[in-house]
Amino acid sequence: MTEIRFSFGQQLAQWYHINKRDLPWRHTKDPYLIWLSEVILQQTRVAQGLPYYERFAAAYPTITDLATASEQDVLRLWQGLGYYSRARNMHATARMIAEKYSGKFPNNYADLLQLKGIGPYTAAAIASFAFNEPVAVVDGNVYRVLSRIYGIADDIASYKGKQVFGLYAQQLLQESLLLVEPSVYNQAIMEFGAIHCTPASPLCPLCIFKDACYAYAHQMQTQLPVRKKKVKVRQRNFFYFILIYENLTLVRQRDNGDIWQGLYDFPILEQSSGELIASSEMIQQIYEQLLPVMPLQDLAAGTVVGNFPLQIINISDTYKHQLTHQSLQVQFIQLQVLSPTFWEQLCSMVSIMQVSFASLEKLPKPILLANYLQEHFF
Repeated sequence: MTEIRFSFGQQLAQWYHINKRDLPWRHTKDPYLIWLSEVILQQTRVAQGLPYYERFAAAYPTITDLATASEQDVLRLWQGLGYYSRARNMHATARMIAEKYSGKFPNNYADLLQLKGIGPYTAAAIASFAFNEPVAVVDGNVYRVLSRIYGIADDIASYKGKQVFGLYAQQLLQESLLLVEPSVYNQAIMEFGAIHCTPASPLCPLCIFKDACYAYAHQMQTQLPVRKKKVKVRQRNFFYFILIYENLTLVRQRDNGDIWQGLYDFPILEQSSGELIASSEMIQQIYEQLLPVMPLQDLAAGTVVGNFPLQIINISDTYKHQLTHQSLQVQFIQLQVLSPTFWEQLCSMVSIMQVSFASLEKLPKPILLANYLQEHFF
């Protein structure tokens, strides 16, 4: 495909100027705002990420503003985007830049790579978009465009594949520099993959490269790029217990080492496998973790739990929630606490805190819980 190598960047740039989406981070050279957009858009579609970008840019217009915010406020604003480690790393990096670099981003790829949460792709994006450094970005869009046009069959999940695509992308960028700025080239190839050379139903008949595209010529659009590594999905079943006294409930902050680290949820019991069925034995288990209890009656709305001043208000239907590596089934069980003395006992437990529902609305929570609470309480 050497016949299009020396015009590849120019053709992409021409296409980009005509077809690019009008997005706010394309109207700035501020490395903070560019970085903010890139962190939000990792593993997130533009349509979903744009409102978050606008909210973050409004709440924290400078990196110093973000650095001085509390992690809880940052996580609450991030709520619903998933991959919460992105938000925690972003917050930690903002503090590092505020302290170590006096609030100014490093202006080159090598130094950007030293920052927490900034890998090769993000460093290349900031370096090229903000500072016009000629370093190629390689993301999912770039893998797809290059593999299809040039017929590159290396596995993009392998070390060798990443090396091959990285070298190819950098060479193509270098060959375009006389006529195309690095910032334009990188944004153009990413945009081309995002809205034209898409994963499903690419616009091949209208493509500027169709006469030279390997995948189009060999009808291999669905086979390129090659990714052999399969993601293993773990099935998990959760029962959440919403204990209510007046306008108060009990929550806990999730520990390190599991999903939703640092977010708040309710007392929980995990069932290892099988159908998600609430039972009196399961209720017994959660209360054995909280307080010693007597045997429970059959589980049903209106039931008073054993000899304790607890009444089951509602047992929800099963909610399903899909994460990248985990598939969750969740039920919510609402219990009314009927005694102030018993409530005080519950509140005294380690790692449990009482909050009003008004305060709970402001805490960072998994989006599954936020949606349930919005439906039933807020």
